[in-house]
Amino acid sequence: MRTAWIDASCGVAGDMLLGALTDAGAPLAAAQAAVDAVVPDTVRLTRETVTRAGLRATRVQVELLAADQPHRSWRDIKELIGRAPAAGLPEPARERALAVFARLAGAEARVHGAEPQDVHFHEVGGWDSIADVVGVCAALHRLGVERVTASPVAVGSGRVRAAHGELPVPVPAVAELAAGWQVFAGGRGELATPTGMALVTALAAECGGLPPMHLETTGVGAGTRDTPERPNVVRVLLGTAPAAGADSGGPGTAVVLECNVDDLDPRLWPGVLTALLAAGAADAWLVPVLMKKGRPAHTLCVLAPPGRAQALREAVFRETSTLGVREYPVHKTTLERTWTRVELLGTELPVKLGHRDGVIVQATPEFEDAARLAARLGLPVRAVLTAAAQAATAAGLTPGTPLPPGTAPQQRNE
Repeated sequence: MRTAWIDASCGVAGDMLLGALTDAGAPLAAAQAAVDAVVPDTVRLTRETVTRAGLRATRVQVELLAADQPHRSWRDIKELIGRAPAAGLPEPARERALAVFARLAGAEARVHGAEPQDVHFHEVGGWDSIADVVGVCAALHRLGVERVTASPVAVGSGRVRAAHGELPVPVPAVAELAAGWQVFAGGRGELATPTGMALVTALAAECGGLPPMHLETTGVGAGTRDTPERPNVVRVLLGTAPAAGADSGGPGTAVVLECNVDDLDPRLWPGVLTALLAAGAADAWLVPVLMKKGRPAHTLCVLAPPGRAQALREAVFRETSTLGVREYPVHKTTLERTWTRVELLGTELPVKLGHRDGVIVQATPEFEDAARLAARLGLPVRAVLTAAAQAATAAGLTPGTPLPPGTAPQQRNE
């Protein structure tokens, strides 16, 4: 599994993380294309090589091209990201960006006592933060990163001036986003921004030291200031590592968190599941149940890597009305996965292959891509899925056949 470990031991900000990923090999043009898909003709990304406390690093700057940018709400940002063309913002990058801003919205809503959809961002809702979040998610996609982990985060100390006046460090939004994560002061000043903290906690599956991996490359991203006593940088170490769970609680182990809820507005459940997946859950689902006195309810189930159990437990309490969470260990047996493409209706459609020892066990067309193709062509989704399954069979992607040569495990190329 292609894994990125974020070293945030000197702090983290969105532009620093984008610089580190660019330094690790992500094309800046891909990040620019993704940003242009969301906010066209608004910003320009540039890069330069700098030194921070004597260390070489890449600094990415976000330059404003269009004046009078508004303080957008989470509702506005979600619409902008949702309608961005897939050619510029591939679906995996879109999903990651939405997850990051969902965390930001939840944190800002709690800090200001508002509903997440109606929160109007200031620093974190500006054009620069949209560029940082979307750019980072696009860079991860271009690097083929399937799993992200991160170190404890240095958040800083002292006080800082913000849109709401002078605030203590860590600022309230960073403190809210850091719930369930390991943090420490690490120095004077604001070392972690809300955007940086949201990127780390939304994208990383767990908090800890460098996981076992075959190291391929390292990227170093620079912050604005050069402080002699502390390198103002974020590092990203990129390589191939065992599948999630193999190094956190034993091979194939996971934890299931459960709770029964009978008093939550059912319209909130999709957002709850999205928030849990963004917080690092391997899966999250609902089971309808009938509780005492004949009350209809749902059992919320969360499949968690052991290293994320505490953070996900806190997320369940935060996102739902439950008063308790039960949990138990489970053993997982998973197939290795890879992506390939088949020609279909004048285009190409991704097919997910589950395999073991180089032999295909499952071949499944990706539903979301099939649904988008069906909408574009004015066809029923069922017809596109059937045609895709037939195309996969015609291409020899059937159970029991060898994996196609050159297929990269855990990679999906848009």
